[in-house]
Amino acid sequence: MTFSSLLLQQTINGLSLGAMYALLALGFTLIYGILELINFAHFNVFMIGSFVALWVLQGFGLSGQAIVLTGLPLVGVLVAAFAVTMGGCGLLGVAIERVTLRPLRNVTGPAAMITTIGVSYILFNIVLLITSAQTMNFPNPLPPLQWNVGGAVVTLQELLIWGVAPILMLGLWAFVQKSRLGKAMRATAQDPEAARMMGVEVDKVVMTAFFLGSALAGAGGMIFGLYYNFTSFLIGFTAGLRAFTAAVLGGIGNVPGAMVGGILIGLIEAYSGQFIATEWADVIIFSILVLVLVFRPSGLFGRVAPTKS
Repeated sequence: MTFSSLLLQQTINGLSLGAMYALLALGFTLIYGILELINFAHFNVFMIGSFVALWVLQGFGLSGQAIVLTGLPLVGVLVAAFAVTMGGCGLLGVAIERVTLRPLRNVTGPAAMITTIGVSYILFNIVLLITSAQTMNFPNPLPPLQWNVGGAVVTLQELLIWGVAPILMLGLWAFVQKSRLGKAMRATAQDPEAARMMGVEVDKVVMTAFFLGSALAGAGGMIFGLYYNFTSFLIGFTAGLRAFTAAVLGGIGNVPGAMVGGILIGLIEAYSGQFIATEWADVIIFSILVLVLVFRPSGLFGRVAPTKS
């Protein structure tokens, strides 16, 4: 394989990884933009999303790696799996906000952030008890199709990721920019008290942010399973940290920034793993996190909303 084809192959891999990280990063940035809260439970909402998708696919009678569907059955199964996974994770995010975070809304200091760490460990250990620490094969209903492009290989899984992730991201952007509730979210992010006085239901806005962010994390979890063909109770930590780095790199609180940051982190992971060493990928990614926080804490695209007083 020539250098150009190798570079193209890693670009293809990086775009697939970046799409997954971008979906996960959007959850961080939505919640931070409104509450200025880093939701560490988001790591394991992503992980649970992969298991929900696994169980939904198994509910359709799919298991192992030899299942292949085509035509309308394939489309129907994938749409149903994405819908149930995103809906289930969205409701989980709403429950986390309503039960554990809303009572702390007016408490100053790090209490809310520490609570999300506790919730994350609760979710982690619940899944560990259910799955008995087993790495589980993810059903792969997609035909084993692949195409040669410039010496690189593009698979049907990658085309699915490139199709689904941009639709979800653009749909979120359109919702935030164009819908009435999206405008209320932007108003709340800018000044929650002023928004409340103007008739905005802040609690509804916060709940919506948790639902949408968690639903996108669920979609990212399903994409992880389809891409890697396995899932485990351990997947949330590393993917979550990389997605958080993507959100910070793009400018946490900035929706387009999270998308771009996710793609950049995916490409950096793919290039560094191929051209330097796989062991150095995390060193490079988290060094970027430190450098951004030190030299440009607002990220590449800054914040959409000004810092609240």
